[in-house]
Amino acid sequence: MTAVMWKPRTSRLSTIIDQPGGLSVGVAMAQARANLDNLKTESQAIVAERIGRLAALQAPPADQDPVLRLNEAYEIGSAIIDAAGPFDRDDLCKAAAGLCDLIDAALPGAAFDWRIVTVHAQALQLILGLPEDAEETRTEILANLHQMVARKIPAADQPAD
Repeated sequence: MTAVMWKPRTSRLSTIIDQPGGLSVGVAMAQARANLDNLKTESQAIVAERIGRLAALQAPPADQDPVLRLNEAYEIGSAIIDAAGPFDRDDLCKAAAGLCDLIDAALPGAAFDWRIVTVHAQALQLILGLPEDAEETRTEILANLHQMVARKIPAADQPAD
């Protein structure tokens, strides 16, 4: 009769996982908040620069394909969301998302009302310049932008199923 001897081997990873240590969730969250606070000023500068780019964006000439200019406006709006999102600037994100939704809903070959881009750029500039305690003004600006989105995209006002 043959006896099989099997000696279990432990990996270094399983040893590390089994040992107590590391950071508590509270400490990790506090460190993450501190890291984000250090980047907040840089984020605001990036958002301001992108809003400025959006405001400077002109309607395409009649002989140029508007899709290229609309794609640029969409990319800038998306970049605003990316830069403002981690810093709880939901107001900027909602305004930029509304612009992206309107551009996304534009029909190929149909004329696009470029005033939409201009109004959103101006609203974003206004929101960025508001003091932190101006919640009522922010809410009113976002409500007006939402009305524009709802008029241009009727399905946007419908609740999701």
